Amino acid sequence: MIVGTTGYELDAVTVAEPADPPPLNDPSLYLNREIGVVDFNRRVLELAKDPDLPLLERLRFLTICSSNLDEFFEVRVAGLKQLVAAGSDKAGSDGLTPTQALARISEGVHSLVSEQYRVLNEILLPALAAEGVHLHRRDLWTDEHRDWIADYFRDQVLPVLTPVALDPAHPFPRILNKALHFAVWLEGSDAFGRPAGLAIVPVPRCLPRVIELPGGEHDHVLLSSVIHAHVDQLFAGMTVRGVHQFRVTRNSDLWVDEEEVEDLLDALRGELPSRKFSDAVRLEVAAHCPDGTARLLLRRVGLTEEELYRVDGPVNVHRLKSLIDEADRPDLLYPAFTPGNPARRPQGVSIFERLQQGDVLVHHPFQSFSPVMDLLREAARDPNVLAIKQTLYRTGADSPVVQRLIEAAQAGKEVTAIVELRARFDEAANIKLAEQLQEAGASVVYGVVGYKCHAKLLSVVRREGGKLRRYSHIGTGNYHSATVRAYTDFGYMTCDKTVGRDVHKVFMQLTSVGRAPELDQLLQSPFTLPTAVLELIAEETSRARRGKPSRIQARMNALTEPTVIQALYEASQAGVPIQLIVRGTCCLRPGVPGVSETIEVRSVVGRFLEHSRVWRFGTGRRQKVFITSADWMPRNLHRRVEVAFAIPNKVLRKRVVNEGLDLYFKDDARAWLLRNDGGWVRARPGDRPVCAQSRLLARLAGG
Repeated sequence: MIVGTTGYELDAVTVAEPADPPPLNDPSLYLNREIGVVDFNRRVLELAKDPDLPLLERLRFLTICSSNLDEFFEVRVAGLKQLVAAGSDKAGSDGLTPTQALARISEGVHSLVSEQYRVLNEILLPALAAEGVHLHRRDLWTDEHRDWIADYFRDQVLPVLTPVALDPAHPFPRILNKALHFAVWLEGSDAFGRPAGLAIVPVPRCLPRVIELPGGEHDHVLLSSVIHAHVDQLFAGMTVRGVHQFRVTRNSDLWVDEEEVEDLLDALRGELPSRKFSDAVRLEVAAHCPDGTARLLLRRVGLTEEELYRVDGPVNVHRLKSLIDEADRPDLLYPAFTPGNPARRPQGVSIFERLQQGDVLVHHPFQSFSPVMDLLREAARDPNVLAIKQTLYRTGADSPVVQRLIEAAQAGKEVTAIVELRARFDEAANIKLAEQLQEAGASVVYGVVGYKCHAKLLSVVRREGGKLRRYSHIGTGNYHSATVRAYTDFGYMTCDKTVGRDVHKVFMQLTSVGRAPELDQLLQSPFTLPTAVLELIAEETSRARRGKPSRIQARMNALTEPTVIQALYEASQAGVPIQLIVRGTCCLRPGVPGVSETIEVRSVVGRFLEHSRVWRFGTGRRQKVFITSADWMPRNLHRRVEVAFAIPNKVLRKRVVNEGLDLYFKDDARAWLLRNDGGWVRARPGDRPVCAQSRLLARLAGG
């Protein structure tokens, strides 16, 4: 039996070498998507253990692992539970039914969570203390600490707490999604003669979870410790017999029948509050919580023992992220850097004039987002600009991108925004920005019923010499001022007529009705893009069978589409060299004899979140290189509006290949390799280790 990196045992059948290759739809050739997510988070957690990384960055990776797991339960686990509740027992391409997948997930996540808290308690907190950054437990408070904390509780915490004692007039309260709560067992009788029992204390989210103690010595305490130490003040005359933290995670998917509602914005606005109290999918309790209390909580929220997670520390590790800022220790963080600017130009030269001189490729976060912002800023103020059209999937609160669009609309430009209201967990922010844009006079469209608009497109129409010219931006990532500094992405800026016409056609389709447009430089899902991917793979397969040079390289966030995986297997059987960089979930098994022997799959996990999507098909002059917003997943290929862009400029195409593919295939410092048993192993560093992200920082930043 082989143990994978998730900590669960892998079935021997998945790694046995068959005498004859299995059929390409055999379940043994496909890895489970959800377990792939658990694997990815284990790779993230490995960064928290890495002594070569700055200490507070290691803590950040620990908190990222925690927040990733929250979303995993809210969406993926919740979806599987819905299938089980609906009576679905249909197996996926990997052969697992929803019930079987949930059991494997529970096993893997329990192992991951145990390791997460071991890393926190045995590695990170002691290392932080050695650096003078302390997170004090209650039993280690000094007398000075206790006096200050008592005053803080009385003045800052107690006034906003509302405990609920359970009795017929006060039933078990509705537990808010992911909110910290205390279960408090009491003894005695109150002023009305009612016997005490169990009380629930919700902790308001307005209170900071990490509190800095006075003295300037980087001393901190958790809000949970402060409340625990003074919880008796909430129940005058009662005796506290037990205090136990807990947290419930709930299904956070929103369901709206888009074909029935008249206004998607109003419908989603009405659905958002229900997310806080939807079906429970996970219960977390403190490790010392008695079995009886845990079972009671499970019954109250409708969960089983398999869905209970005991944690040796704060029940929401993600909240420790605030300690990174509170500590104010730049020496324990990654060194700051200044992104380079590939569109740098002399004073007085506009971004329009710069693009007339040639296309611009921007590689974030190594290079600045400023060229895109310059295009929006100048477009908003230029009297010759007539119209701006842009897709908005995730932009963040108080987005400078949205502010430029508002400025343009107020200046009388024709501004059209395709706002994807259904971008998960950004629905409320997108509703707000849609309303702001509408109030400014912009035309706001919510995309196509049944299809999320995930494409990253910007078009500026400008009058020049009596004619109209289109300036376009096509990207792999969102127009988000924060993620462009933390995610790796490519953006391409051009005033090429053919590209501008293609982008215009996509916008026309999103805002109006009509048949799928014929595009020259763009592929679009759900129309030409999924077909083109299979055709491009088939072309390389055909060439390999004829003994001609062939190649497939692709980089993406996830690979789960069975038809694409099967096409890649066929290509490998024909002898096509295939190299894949898949950041997260990969359902393809590389290196299976007779099936995928020519396929290499790697994942790079480092300082920046790998988010670029790049494809390269063919060799020499016939090679085609694309940047795209689409992963090779069913939703991206069939249920979303996506685009892939074939880069026409030879110099910039070479840059994309070098920076986005070749350098990453050389990475042996932050890369992981996928084995045919489904486990991931670290790449072995050579004598001179290559870290792709560090190389790109040195090459592109600060220009």
